[in-house]
Amino acid sequence: MMLEMLLLPYPLLGLLLLTLLGAALLGAALLSRQCAPAWNKIPRAQRRREVALQQMAALAQRLREQEPGLDPKPILALPLVELAQKLQAEELSLESVLCSYLEEALKVHQEVNCLTDFLEECEEQLQALKKLKKSERGLLYGVPMSLKDPYDCMGHDSTCGLAQFLEKPAAKDGVLVKVLKAQGAIPFVKTNIPQTLLSYDCSNPIYGQTRNPLNLKKTPGGSSGGEAALLSKGGSILGMGTDTGGSIRVPSSFCGVYGLRTSRNRLSYTGIASAVKGKKSVATVAGPLARDVDSLVLCLRALLSEDMHQLDPTVPFMPFREEIYSNTRPLRIGYYESDGFSQPSPSMARAVRLTCRLLQDAGHEVIPFSIPRIEYAMQKLYTRGVFADGGATLLEKLEGDIVDPSMKALVTQLRLPDLLKCILARILKYIEPRTAQTLDMIRGVKTPKKLWEQHTAVQEYQQEFIAKWRSLDLDVLLSPALDPAFYIGYPAKASASSSYHSLYNMLDFPAGVVPVTTVTLQDEEELAFYKGYYGDSNDRNFKEAVEGSVGLPVAVQCITLPWEEELCLRFMKEVETLTKNQREPR
Repeated sequence: MMLEMLLLPYPLLGLLLLTLLGAALLGAALLSRQCAPAWNKIPRAQRRREVALQQMAALAQRLREQEPGLDPKPILALPLVELAQKLQAEELSLESVLCSYLEEALKVHQEVNCLTDFLEECEEQLQALKKLKKSERGLLYGVPMSLKDPYDCMGHDSTCGLAQFLEKPAAKDGVLVKVLKAQGAIPFVKTNIPQTLLSYDCSNPIYGQTRNPLNLKKTPGGSSGGEAALLSKGGSILGMGTDTGGSIRVPSSFCGVYGLRTSRNRLSYTGIASAVKGKKSVATVAGPLARDVDSLVLCLRALLSEDMHQLDPTVPFMPFREEIYSNTRPLRIGYYESDGFSQPSPSMARAVRLTCRLLQDAGHEVIPFSIPRIEYAMQKLYTRGVFADGGATLLEKLEGDIVDPSMKALVTQLRLPDLLKCILARILKYIEPRTAQTLDMIRGVKTPKKLWEQHTAVQEYQQEFIAKWRSLDLDVLLSPALDPAFYIGYPAKASASSSYHSLYNMLDFPAGVVPVTTVTLQDEEELAFYKGYYGDSNDRNFKEAVEGSVGLPVAVQCITLPWEEELCLRFMKEVETLTKNQREPR
């Protein structure tokens, strides 16, 4: 209706637009006829999941029969570091721990639909671990853990929520899976994701919608949403995710857990599937999710081993630097309540103010910081960097597939002819400026020369950002995390708000999220006056997305310069320690 009203004064333009739109819709209709492969493959994949989860329940039953008096509650209540210590000391049996998490993961899945596969080889791995000498046990000896869907595990699909990737089981474990197993971890399930991984909802046509365990009307976030949901409800104690635009940090924030985005190449990405490979100016990276900072630290200590460098020589051998993590000197902390692109929710801004006050009281120095040229960074660098090919690779992966509702708006935009994108961008420039810019940017860069110019522009902006950081002599940076959790279906309608996380993928800075508070009644009351910076549909949808969130978690984001994961974790630990016992009136 809005488009029709806009075109009334311009009949010739309207005729052109409607003709082009008709052609685009006809193309979409023809594409829908090609979905037969998906219609055939998806039911088979769903049946395989049913069988796998039955096998999972059967293994849990066999393990329980070995220990009929098992009470899983004390085991599930243990933090990862303590659980690992008890397993090493043989105070707990491998069977009792695996059984406890198998049972709990199945319960969580029944509630939120977060599992995509059971890794039945975990039983064989458990038996192999029991034969190890104490000196041969790794840091994660006997720890059950979950993996996001795209992590390759031999004999299992890594689907990315795409029918094209079904029935193509991995020929071998990915590098990080091999390293985790070498350190004694027992991967036992894979978890759900949004179709293509390029969404911060969590739904795909194969496995359906995952829900947020803290509010079933809300999304757990994406694309590591299944991981965050499972961890939040206690069905896993440690998980691995991936992050292109906040895909670890958004679900961690939405579900009240902890997540870390690492620098590109600090962890191997070999053996992790992707719908869009080849991006250079926006890095997709691996990282852990857990229920406290100590767990993230233990995971990084285990992963940053010589094994990883041996398996993937493109990753430098750079062990965890204990001297940086354990340093106690006061920090110079930059902070901002708003990035200037997306107005934060009241709870997001309050979480930063609360954390700054606690850090100051603890002897740290806090310095205001502002993001340079944020609109340029988000649109011309991040969005164009993700869609440098005009979305061609993404659309290719969706051929013959059913497009999930969470992806339909983006896919429709990508499928529009370039001329129509240009015309719509001009029309929308003054009423939907961010949408207009997005339509322009997703046309791609067109030529190799323009691609090199894009890469250069990202490098120059990164240096500009670092120069500003160093001019203030900062150690670390504190920012809002995107929260509280959105209602299901809203991430696609309020995608601009992911700027709080996406920026650091383009910059390639380590960034982690720490839950520090919950949404209060006062936050909810202040939300009624939310307008946003543009007054566009993104702003209106964001307000609707976060309404009704009293009691849901609110996090902050801790950021460091590239390759400083240990400092990032040290900062996260400081924030966690200072805020964990905070009780604020609702």
